[in-house]
Amino acid sequence: MNSVPIHPIGRNIALRFEKVAFSYDGAKVLEDASFHIHQGEFVALVGPNGTGKTTALKLLLGLEQPQGGSIEIFGEKVSHKSLERVGYVPQQHQLDRAFPITVSEVVKMGRIRSLSRKFSAEDKAAVAEALEQVEIQDLASRPYSALSGGQRRRVLVARALAAQPNILILDEPTANMDEESSGRLFKTLGKLKGNTTILIVTHDSDFVSSLIDRVLCMEERGYGIVQHRVEDSEDEEASSHGIPSSRVIHGEIIPGDSCFDEARS
Repeated sequence: MNSVPIHPIGRNIALRFEKVAFSYDGAKVLEDASFHIHQGEFVALVGPNGTGKTTALKLLLGLEQPQGGSIEIFGEKVSHKSLERVGYVPQQHQLDRAFPITVSEVVKMGRIRSLSRKFSAEDKAAVAEALEQVEIQDLASRPYSALSGGQRRRVLVARALAAQPNILILDEPTANMDEESSGRLFKTLGKLKGNTTILIVTHDSDFVSSLIDRVLCMEERGYGIVQHRVEDSEDEEASSHGIPSSRVIHGEIIPGDSCFDEARS
């Protein structure tokens, strides 16, 4: 069966994974893994646990180095400089409950690239804008440790946005979040779509929503990445985290594509 065309045409490539290989203690985790994400796209990297998603994320963030192939951010190799264009939202960020830090101070961390640099008027404006984008202005003076899990996740999104990144990467963004919190997060991401390149890394295939342009599905053992596009679901009542859901359109029918087996049934 021929592949369905799924690549946007005429847009710069923001992230490129080219024939990447990586092993831990001789055990292959990624081999010949390739994908690219265009500027302004909203993409989900999906796959069961153990398929190499975490490794791919570490490679994208420069925490590990590829043992084969190459990784580029807007045409440049991953480096401290190129990573300044990337905002990262971790799955969780633990702070000692006794540590007296407010929401506003956590978001300010997104502007601090050097401890020797003074906090400027531009920095203050960026923090205020990030708080507004995520709609947490009312939480600015509250202790971060006193927030719910969903509220903390939104604060971490604001911290990443304060750096005004070209690319936003989120690790398991809806993990342990209730539907209301997830809906608020999706609302924020919907506002960013088109202007900011967004990559979501998740094991939850139910996460796919109408906001997402493409799905990159990690194959078992991380030996390849299958690309799919999505379209709006015909079921108007179906929704995912408060956002109308989509169904996956498979570019290739490949046995063992464990991310979306149910979608083909």
